[in-house]
Amino acid sequence: MSTATLEQKSQQAAPAQDEIQAIEYFKTAYTSLKAELSKVIVGQEEVVDQVLIAIFTRSHALLVGVPGLAKTLLISTLAQGLHLSFKRIQFTPDLMPSDITGTEVIYTDQTSGAKEFKFLPGPVFSNIVLADEINRTPPKTQAAMLEAMQERRVSVGGTTYKLPDPFFVLATQNPLEQEGTYPLPEAQLDRFLFLIHVDYPSDEEEMAIMKATTGAPPEQPKAIMSAEHILYLQQAVRQIPVADHVYKYAERLVRCTRPKAPDALDYCKQYLSWGAGPRASIGLIMAAKGHAMLNGQMYVGCENVAAVAKPVMRHRFAVNFSAQSEGITPDTVVEKILQSVPAKQ
Repeated sequence: MSTATLEQKSQQAAPAQDEIQAIEYFKTAYTSLKAELSKVIVGQEEVVDQVLIAIFTRSHALLVGVPGLAKTLLISTLAQGLHLSFKRIQFTPDLMPSDITGTEVIYTDQTSGAKEFKFLPGPVFSNIVLADEINRTPPKTQAAMLEAMQERRVSVGGTTYKLPDPFFVLATQNPLEQEGTYPLPEAQLDRFLFLIHVDYPSDEEEMAIMKATTGAPPEQPKAIMSAEHILYLQQAVRQIPVADHVYKYAERLVRCTRPKAPDALDYCKQYLSWGAGPRASIGLIMAAKGHAMLNGQMYVGCENVAAVAKPVMRHRFAVNFSAQSEGITPDTVVEKILQSVPAKQ
């Protein structure tokens, strides 16, 4: 290999100065943001990290957990820390699509008396949209979120309206009470980069929560980042380099879940009805880039892909009846895949 070729490869591998500055800035801002969130939120470190990865990769996240685990409080507090506009939509069985996207009303001009249709934007026109208990509304209304999440725009009355940038949907779901709920269809679930499990707090955290919520009102978090900072970091995340063997590792993790594929794991053939699609592969790489930036890395390694595999993949394949009868969950399947697929091959 010529000297010129070696120099060219070296330049491609070395991170640009802008990327280094972005990572350094993010490390500082991330530390400050976590400190501000801790004024209101106790624990939930992993959940906070995963929500931030979704935000800085320009994606959406679905938080699943029993009531009372501060899912809604976490999202609203995060909006304050990021200095972004925030709207909450409480999903109910009688919610209509126009309640989300907005509607056209007849407007009368006070001067001329002329009447015309005027568009009144709905709560989806915000930087952070909290879709609270998204599985409590019928599929027709759930579908109204589809175009907004994927295309970042809504169509009302034949006119298309662009949503603000940045735009994120952070939805919550109660996994326990299923009466009167409408499970999200696979196409809707696939729009979420992460399905985040919100677990119970530890003993120490629960004691801290009781003291914090029954005493003096907590100090309100200060804004650490603006919309411009977030857009800047979103661009920086996409520039983080990924080696071919890391792409290959992410590809193998996804392809081995497809029961009818020749490279499927026997475990997946036995316990899965259908496997993850290409969005899982894309999601693994993008989430791994966000995870790398979160840890101050200038590159993406296989360990970053493995670290985000569960929240990226757990909602993108279906376990069959045999798996359910044996108590095998999607997380069990992902753990088996990570054990079976080597990082380098």
